[in-house]
Amino acid sequence: MVLKKNLLPVLLCFFYLQSTAQDIFKGYEHLFTPPLHYTAYQINDALHIDGKMDEKDWGKAPWSVYFSDIEGDKKPRPAFKTRFKMLWDRSHLYIAAELEEPHIWATLTQHDQVIFHDNDFEVFIDADGDTHDYFEIEINALNTIFDLFLSRPYRNRGVLSTAWNAAHLKTAVHTEGTLNDASDRDKKWTVEMAIPFAALQKNNVPPDPKKNSLWRVNFSRVQWDTEIVEGKYKKRINPLTGKSFPEHNWVWSPQGIINMHYPERWGYLRFAEQEATKEHDDFVLPQSEELKKYLWLLYYKQKQYLRSNGKYAGSLSQLELPPNIANVKGNECTLQLTSAGTQFNATIICDGQKAGWQIDQNGKIIHLSNDNE
Repeated sequence: MVLKKNLLPVLLCFFYLQSTAQDIFKGYEHLFTPPLHYTAYQINDALHIDGKMDEKDWGKAPWSVYFSDIEGDKKPRPAFKTRFKMLWDRSHLYIAAELEEPHIWATLTQHDQVIFHDNDFEVFIDADGDTHDYFEIEINALNTIFDLFLSRPYRNRGVLSTAWNAAHLKTAVHTEGTLNDASDRDKKWTVEMAIPFAALQKNNVPPDPKKNSLWRVNFSRVQWDTEIVEGKYKKRINPLTGKSFPEHNWVWSPQGIINMHYPERWGYLRFAEQEATKEHDDFVLPQSEELKKYLWLLYYKQKQYLRSNGKYAGSLSQLELPPNIANVKGNECTLQLTSAGTQFNATIICDGQKAGWQIDQNGKIIHLSNDNE
């Protein structure tokens, strides 16, 4: 094929942009696997929270996929199955979980003890998706609760507050087996939660879910290796260290890293009004979430640059990132970086519009509104 001279620069630019789009994520692929999504359907009548999920509404709600290792496919599948369902009404988010378990045990009985020292089930909620001011609820087979609030992730010196309590939270656990009885084999334990939206306030304003609104959420199951000693369950001890073996971390939407406190890696919860249909899933990832991927890539690269150089990069070229990002759902978008050594912020804006998204050195995501919005 013979190319006309005036077409050659255009085609070279096109191939460069295509190659760049594929290559800039190299080395960070584990942090950019697509998060999972779940659609929760609205119900009219409040559910009775007893851990059994035997109401008709639960029967219509779809199960999630079974949990995988927190790092994803690079690790073996979990030894025991875990899955959940969600529903909502105007005042509560309802969560039900099923945890396959041949040996059900739990020891912690005091509210706000660190429940993941037992086997547990954990819920993470970031209603506005900015990765700051989010909530975590842990529960064990004794129905003991650890509820906490984080101002930002630990990697950004987030402050954990156990003073926050999920006011009027309702929880229940049902066991198919015998709790703390090592003489037999159990089947599973199930959890039910009714989380009031009013308990998830940010700046004294509770979230108000509407049709098709999205939250970032994830679920984790901590599972310890145990053995039976003198008729009781004990955590297995590693003879080389004298300490218990590390816990297993099984999650709904894989994090790609052994750390649940990467909220940008959590899955998507979509609120819907109509009843579930197994044949049709009309979830579409908004363009804004595609745009944020490039901000998060810049953020990860800036943190690596800081570790290597003692300061943040002052230009995109130092991070090997292009200023123009093509073909984000048919749009051409522009990355911009402002850095002062110990601080930075970066924006991505499409097609010259004023609306866009921004990230800073603390990993906070901010929507830059259009003047006409």
